[in-house]
Amino acid sequence: MKKKLLSLLLAVVCVVSMAACGSGNDSGSAGDSQSQAESSGTDDADAEDASGEDSGEGGKLVMATNAEFPPYEYHEGDEIVGIDAEIAAAIAEELGMTLEIEDMAFDSIITAVSGGKADMGLAGMTVDPDRQKNVNFSDTYAKAAQVIIVKEDSEIAGPDELAGKKIGVQLGTTGDIYAEDIEDAEVERYNKGMEAVQALQQDKIDAVVIDGEPAKVFVAENEGLKVLDEPLTEEEYAIAIAKDNDELLEKVNTALASLKDSGKLDEIVAKYISADE
Repeated sequence: MKKKLLSLLLAVVCVVSMAACGSGNDSGSAGDSQSQAESSGTDDADAEDASGEDSGEGGKLVMATNAEFPPYEYHEGDEIVGIDAEIAAAIAEELGMTLEIEDMAFDSIITAVSGGKADMGLAGMTVDPDRQKNVNFSDTYAKAAQVIIVKEDSEIAGPDELAGKKIGVQLGTTGDIYAEDIEDAEVERYNKGMEAVQALQQDKIDAVVIDGEPAKVFVAENEGLKVLDEPLTEEEYAIAIAKDNDELLEKVNTALASLKDSGKLDEIVAKYISADE
């Protein structure tokens, strides 16, 4: 009798134990399914956010510049203004984005753009083979010339007479590049164009090679200087964009075309540069 009772109890315990095991497995499967569903939902949300960021609309457009180059970019109080600043703002508006301007040394702009710290570089920058190794350039948006500033009593009358002279330039600019090709010239580099002009006034150098528009400003603001009639070279300005950002390059070129067609581009340039100058 005791043996039968013991066998019966063992059988009941086994059935209960098996039921418990089965219940535990079902619970685990349900938990796994819920975790996978939650994970899948999170991935989908992340994908949607990334897709929104890739569209560009409503985002931030960072412009790198050197705000020491009037009338293209310069400080007016705490604000950076000028031709390039307004063109960049108009491009940002065309793209449905908000413009942010980062001021830095001119020779740091290409590095900032190619390294992704800025989306584009506008700084009165010409298309140059060395620069093209690191960035792409947009369609041109303005024409300019590299001119020569001398003292009013200088014997230098044209580009050919710069040979063997001491020439001041702003570091990393087109003037810096072209001055290197002047025969036997000694090139003195300054962080700002105004610093080169001051060196000229102090007779530390014989001439300054710089873009034509800022040259007019510097001569107007400093007595005893003049711009030679014959430019050193003529050039066109464009926007620097990272090599791997073809999408932005296309958008910027489309925006520039729209600004040209509407007359907005000419309006911006005319605001800072008189046709009579």
